[in-house]
Amino acid sequence: MITHIEPTSELYERERIIFACIKNNPEMHHNALLKKIVPEYMAKTTFEKTRDSLLDKEIIFVEKKANMKFYVPTSNYSTKFQQHVERITNTAFHNLKNYIKKLDEDYRHKDVNEKIKITNSVLKNLLQTDNGFTLLDSNKNPKKTLYRDEHLEIQQLIYHVFDIIQNDKDHDTIFPTVMSYLYSSMPKRYQEVE
Repeated sequence: MITHIEPTSELYERERIIFACIKNNPEMHHNALLKKIVPEYMAKTTFEKTRDSLLDKEIIFVEKKANMKFYVPTSNYSTKFQQHVERITNTAFHNLKNYIKKLDEDYRHKDVNEKIKITNSVLKNLLQTDNGFTLLDSNKNPKKTLYRDEHLEIQQLIYHVFDIIQNDKDHDTIFPTVMSYLYSSMPKRYQEVE
């Protein structure tokens, strides 16, 4: 199953600090960057985790000169990000379709807690995948739905998951718990950020 790490505002701020430092000091090697950021902005292990996050997201990359490492902002990041989102969204979509096919048979043999955990995970991942297609639609052509078939298929997969729950002997226990979980990702009354 696909997992996602929920980002926090602290992570964004740390990434911004490291990225700004790299961007504003292109001649600064790894150790100099470390000295500039640690301990004023974050601890060393936090710096390393945040740097790794930037590398994983391909926001920066490593360039080696002699025996020193330099971090460089990725050129054409918006294009590469678009390609990355497209790749992971399509992969998630196909993995979820295959997983849900197997779920028909496997689900009824699980205990109630496993059923709830599986259902929450699958629904969350379906919604996140649909968000990925929405983001791609918005960036590629905001006036046309390019991923119409995928959006429709995700809608059908969500229906299928609810159908599995509905036909399960533990429906009365599973359904309210799953709806409670989904409630946290449903739209709320919009409040402007201050």
